[in-house]
Amino acid sequence: MRKMLLSLALAGVAVGAASAPLQSKTASTAWAGGEILWDSFGVPHIYAKTEAGTFYGFGYAQAQSHGDLLLHMYGESRGKAAEYWGASFESQDKWIAANDVPSRSIAWYKAQKPQMRADLDAFAAGINAYAAAHPDKIDPAVKIVLPITGLDVIQHAHRLMNYMYIASDRRVLVNPATNEAGGSNAWAVAPARSASGHTMLLANPHLPWAPSLLTYYEAQVTGPGISLYGATQVGLPVLRFGFNNDLGFTNTVNTISGYTSYVLKLADGGYMFDGKVLPFKTVDKSYKVKQPDGTLKTVTFTQRYAVQGPVFDLPGGTTTIALKVAGLDRPGVLQQYLDMGKARNWAQFEAALKTLQVPMFNIVYGDRAGNILYLDNGILPKHPEGGDFAHWSRPVPGDTSATLWKDVHPYEDMPKVFNPAGGFVQNTNDPPWVSTWPRVLDSKKYPAYVAIVGPMSQRSQMSNRLLAGTNKISFDDFVAKKVTTTALMADRMLPDLLKAASTSDDPDIKQAVAVLSAWDHRDEPDARGALLFETWALIFAPNNFTSQANYAEKWTLDNPLETPRGLKDPAAAVAMLKQAVAKTKQLYGAIDRPYGDVSRFHIGDVNLPANGGMGNTGIFRTITWGPMKNGERTPVAGETWVSMVEFGTPMKAVGMMSYGNSSQPGSKHANDQLKFLASKTFRTLWISRADVEKNLEETDKF
Repeated sequence: MRKMLLSLALAGVAVGAASAPLQSKTASTAWAGGEILWDSFGVPHIYAKTEAGTFYGFGYAQAQSHGDLLLHMYGESRGKAAEYWGASFESQDKWIAANDVPSRSIAWYKAQKPQMRADLDAFAAGINAYAAAHPDKIDPAVKIVLPITGLDVIQHAHRLMNYMYIASDRRVLVNPATNEAGGSNAWAVAPARSASGHTMLLANPHLPWAPSLLTYYEAQVTGPGISLYGATQVGLPVLRFGFNNDLGFTNTVNTISGYTSYVLKLADGGYMFDGKVLPFKTVDKSYKVKQPDGTLKTVTFTQRYAVQGPVFDLPGGTTTIALKVAGLDRPGVLQQYLDMGKARNWAQFEAALKTLQVPMFNIVYGDRAGNILYLDNGILPKHPEGGDFAHWSRPVPGDTSATLWKDVHPYEDMPKVFNPAGGFVQNTNDPPWVSTWPRVLDSKKYPAYVAIVGPMSQRSQMSNRLLAGTNKISFDDFVAKKVTTTALMADRMLPDLLKAASTSDDPDIKQAVAVLSAWDHRDEPDARGALLFETWALIFAPNNFTSQANYAEKWTLDNPLETPRGLKDPAAAVAMLKQAVAKTKQLYGAIDRPYGDVSRFHIGDVNLPANGGMGNTGIFRTITWGPMKNGERTPVAGETWVSMVEFGTPMKAVGMMSYGNSSQPGSKHANDQLKFLASKTFRTLWISRADVEKNLEETDKF
């Protein structure tokens, strides 16, 4: 402990009472002279005299709002979670070690520009400063991770981006279709479609609500060359969703195939490659596991490497693969996001995009000058031999150099839509082909492995339908469209279902017809048909409402906003309605139970009737519900960070962090924004310092 405190003191941190300043008199001037103004929703507004100072303040702020989560994640990203907290983290630590994340992170840290290294060190120092000044606010179980270094910050970003989003152990070793990343909505509307003549931008990620690597944090950062408002994931020192006075950008998860698994043919202690037996390169590795009695057990293993990368045995033991991940030679993901946030015009923003350091994510952009962009961004392997997306998403033969990719596609190759005639771009995690309407991208002009063609989700169809047309959209319209709770699947399917069921004499069917006929297809608290329809829809379209087996007409790119549709077998659909009646009664007690009785926005002592629903039923205001527990169901994922801006003078900006801006125990900001989610309203985002000072909760100086 004494060594830890000494390290903190040497980093310019005052150790001791909670009233201590953020730094001591010996602190580096690289971040001195700044302050954090905390508004009444727990949002930090950081003002600093240097770039490193903005990072220092941001690190301090994240530690105050999410300290326990932050330190736990950094311990995990070090690959020492099992050493700190026990055997439940052993497989995770082994995955990190086997993929050389710790050693590569050292190289990545050294490869940063000197200013970025100083920024990372400052962010870490800010975290350490908070922990030293407020030791009573940090869970003793995570204090073992302290002190944090700049290397920890880059290692966490590396693990999150490359070995969670792109190549998690579950995705590589168990199921390539695993989605570790969640979903999102994004819109940009051009001046030609805006009633005010100004660009509008929506940022709306839909990640899990439980505290994790995917938890969002809202902040404003102001310093030399940067004045950015937005959000990022806890642990990252840069904003991934942001806007300044001139432009804004957001991300949605895309379907990029950023790694390749190669099936090896084992032979004579090695593996076959181009007709020869090659020996594995081997490296002995180890990690520690904390035992129930507190002692540490060292676990050693031998990691094999083939020409493609590290080697793993898949569950079952009959298949051995080698893993090649794109982007491991590109350490600038944090630099690219910083440069995107610093940009003040399209040319500067595109220059940042062209560095292609961010390994995945669609990027949607809008600016004051009237430009809008959709980009299917990512570090995508180039496969000269062809093959489609499904082929490269599964393990491919690894006994030949013909499948071994050596390069990645440049920015210029990636699908993008810039200033389309329809006046908007959108994405809801679908492939890029219908990112605006009328459609402008032709999938045939791109390699088949870039993305699947379809089917297009009904949420994406609803997104397009909300914006398509020639009408002018006001900012109030923009906000109202965002909170649409109408289920497109209900609009499309209920007329046929009710017609097919109208002649039934079955009492259950008659009651169901009456309930569904009276419902307006919106998932609102007082809706009495929403639960029954959702239950029927999941029976009709299993696999999370995505199966098209029971539709009369499947989805087609030629008619992407009107398909799938129709009942393939009307009698079978009515029989499914009979099943849904029984299932709805079983789950919710009655088929006409008000939606908000059981669907709740509930965190701590705040428990409110909910709106919004399952995105795959075509609901734009997405809430993914967990199972019933204690008479209610609460969100697993869905609405998290939302910002909507219009680049007028003055700017209009509203938003919300659904689950609040703090996960620390006892924080009043852990549930203070649920009221906006329940009422379908938003906070005014306080951009100017004058507005922040009018709504000030506390101030920290450093």
